[in-house]
Amino acid sequence: WYHDNLTRHAAEALLLSNGQDGSYLLRKSNEREDLYSLSVRGKDSVKHFHVEHTGTSFKFGFNEFYSLRELVMHFANQPLIGSETGTLIVLKHPYPRQVEEPSIYESVRVHTAMQTGRTESDLVPNAPSLGTKEGYLIKQGKIVKNWKTRWFTLHRNELKYFKDQTATEPIRVLDLTECSAVQFDYSQERVNCFCLVFPLRTYYLCAKTGIEADEWIKILRWKLSQIRKQLEERNATLSS
Repeated sequence: WYHDNLTRHAAEALLLSNGQDGSYLLRKSNEREDLYSLSVRGKDSVKHFHVEHTGTSFKFGFNEFYSLRELVMHFANQPLIGSETGTLIVLKHPYPRQVEEPSIYESVRVHTAMQTGRTESDLVPNAPSLGTKEGYLIKQGKIVKNWKTRWFTLHRNELKYFKDQTATEPIRVLDLTECSAVQFDYSQERVNCFCLVFPLRTYYLCAKTGIEADEWIKILRWKLSQIRKQLEERNATLSS
């Protein structure tokens, strides 16, 4: 969870969009060479706390650590720290430097689900990252070929669509392990369309912009590649 040259602004953006209450990371401070910053997400904001490197130790408040391992283990134990408002912030979720999503998905809203590890080496293996995306798409009907706007959510290997963003029960849940292809579609009169190919049906969807359609296609294709990779690894294990 040490992010070398991450800026204050970038740390806030990462933790607010991808983290959760109690998510934290360590980065170089923008103020002095001998300072690091511990950035922690609270309820609706990110707080920054100085960690000073003296050359032989790391000082944080009244605590002093003589190795990075000590520092890491201290913060892996979920301590409480005080903010300038007097409230206490719990450090629950180390935000790992290495996540599985490729950098091309930086524009996609990505959530990272993490388990707290006891040491730095435990954090990355126990931090599976889950690419997610949500938004409105226009979907073609199965029988009557009309187009209706639906709210779509992508989580794990499931693509769900709802009547609208306020609906709690999905109209349908698509299992991406059964999907064979995702590609742009130019057969429709509409623009920015793409399709998902399943054994019994091909779903035709359109986004508002070409960029948004491209984002959906990229992350869906990446999901399919991960599914195939897992299947190949499972088959290799079984055959061995």
